[in-house]
Amino acid sequence: MPNAILDPTGTVTTSAARPAAARAPRRASLNGARVGLLINTKTNARPFLEEVGRLLTEQYGVTVTKRTKTNFAVPEPEDIIKELAQESDVVVTGVGDCGSCSAAAAADGVVLEAAGVPVAVIVTDSFRATADAMASLRGAPGYKYAVTAHPVAVLEQDQVKARAAQVLDDVVALLTQKGTAGE
Repeated sequence: MPNAILDPTGTVTTSAARPAAARAPRRASLNGARVGLLINTKTNARPFLEEVGRLLTEQYGVTVTKRTKTNFAVPEPEDIIKELAQESDVVVTGVGDCGSCSAAAAADGVVLEAAGVPVAVIVTDSFRATADAMASLRGAPGYKYAVTAHPVAVLEQDQVKARAAQVLDDVVALLTQKGTAGE
């Protein structure tokens, strides 16, 4: 198969056959939004994203729904993506702290965006290339995501909270018109 690309999720596509992935329109504000947290099972991902959710609730009055991925290394199934898209105005996912979870987070972000939901994917700086490769593979070259320092898995509770606070502005920018992720 000429120009075949092997997707790490098992799908074979041709580079010419895939149109650019759709991007969801951004919200003017997060005030009162329904925020879905898609939590992978990597160490410290839950407290990290829960702190992001707490800060968003405190600052914007959002309501938070949490979902836990069954496998951090693969994109979420279509039925879960549909449910998330129906119950959330925006989604925050991650934390991509390894190669496979970063790729899966980027894939989830691209698919949710195509379903009309703005997404803030969070990955660690060591796995930018992995997230970029998966986003491109999924038809979203240049996909924007939030970045935090690597690693997250070894952090103590107060460090996790501090790291979540540091990335919050980037998360807000990715979900609203303040950012350029939807352009």
